[in-house]
Amino acid sequence: MQRSKWQRALIILSLILAGEAIFTLPYHVTRFFRPTFLEVFDLSATELGVAQSAYGFIAMAAYFFGGPLADRFEPRKLLAGSLWATSLGGLYLATFPDVTGVTLIWGFFGLTNILLFWAALIKVTRAWGGERQQGLAYGLLDGGRGLLAAILASAGVFAFSVAFPLGYDAATLDQKAAVLREVIYGYTGVTAAVGVLVWFTLRGLDDQQAGAQRLTLSEFVAQIKSVIQLKVVWLQATVLVCAYTSYKAFDQYALFAVRGHGIDEIDAAQIVAAGAWTRPIAALALGLLGDRFGISRMATVCFVLLIISHSLFAFTGNALGTLSMIMLNTLVTGIAIFGLRGLYFGLLEEGQIPLAITGTAVGLVSVIGYTPDVFIAAVAGYLIDQSPGLSGFQHLFTLLLGFSVIGAVAAILFDRHAAANAAAAGR
Repeated sequence: MQRSKWQRALIILSLILAGEAIFTLPYHVTRFFRPTFLEVFDLSATELGVAQSAYGFIAMAAYFFGGPLADRFEPRKLLAGSLWATSLGGLYLATFPDVTGVTLIWGFFGLTNILLFWAALIKVTRAWGGERQQGLAYGLLDGGRGLLAAILASAGVFAFSVAFPLGYDAATLDQKAAVLREVIYGYTGVTAAVGVLVWFTLRGLDDQQAGAQRLTLSEFVAQIKSVIQLKVVWLQATVLVCAYTSYKAFDQYALFAVRGHGIDEIDAAQIVAAGAWTRPIAALALGLLGDRFGISRMATVCFVLLIISHSLFAFTGNALGTLSMIMLNTLVTGIAIFGLRGLYFGLLEEGQIPLAITGTAVGLVSVIGYTPDVFIAAVAGYLIDQSPGLSGFQHLFTLLLGFSVIGAVAAILFDRHAAANAAAAGR
């Protein structure tokens, strides 16, 4: 079924909206309104951390099992169903459950966000891009998600500030709870509405177009085995885990500026904010360059930029301690890590992984690639605490440098392997 440019535009817009809206409840609420959330729910930071860990651990298993589901079921049902299920979780969250309930709902979000959603999103995006526009597809997806996240966050924070005309400190606990409930309802409504949009915009994307299959159990197991045996899948997983490690460590940059170089906290926040705004630009720009020059080659370029930026922070000591130099190097880091986010799933097409097994491949790649969600915060905290001041951060950047070198090698090997496969296939 041929689709017009307007239909294609509506599909990718729906995917962008879905790709960010589904994460607003488990991430945005606690990221942008954390002090109020802790106060209203009567939670300690540790208790909230444990609840969010439940999300992470369930998500790790869900990545793997969600992949085959994406290969077996119609994508719009998985995407819309997961959005609606997540919104139901938002309604429960708005009742302000106790710590047990919060832990359970975050575990539930791990299932709805990942098991039913993630691999299906990546697979449909790949189908949208076709053979020649993978960089454009994933660049638009991640860049658009980054822009939407900034817009939603700004809107939520603005609404939150307007709700307290006499100042936050003057508000009672009941007033804070009422406003927070409205914020949760707002994110819940957006999530549910995007589910409706996805349901209709993806109508007609039938099983053949989406590469869905109806497999017996033995065929299902054989498919998983075939994916595990693909060298390009493991190389792609290596690229992803190395890229995602630097992405997760980006959370430490404000602390690095303050504790490592004595920079004012407001200036430090502005440094990170400026770096974050490179996401929509870098993801799309590097994606387009990937379509022109090769996805794996541009991934290699991004890793080289990370090698340079991490080396400067790791080995120059106070030489890069000025606000302008830290800002410049942070922007380079932002371009590299967000560029990689717009590239690494484009490797599926470059590696000639069949569309029919995309979901299974995405599941395996993701369960390995997103392991930094589990370890990087703890490792970074340990290094920083064990060596106070600048030296702890230098140890962290040395670790990141090592991952970037490994990522560059994996990207180079992927490029060579993909080129050899293409030559053998006569492409």
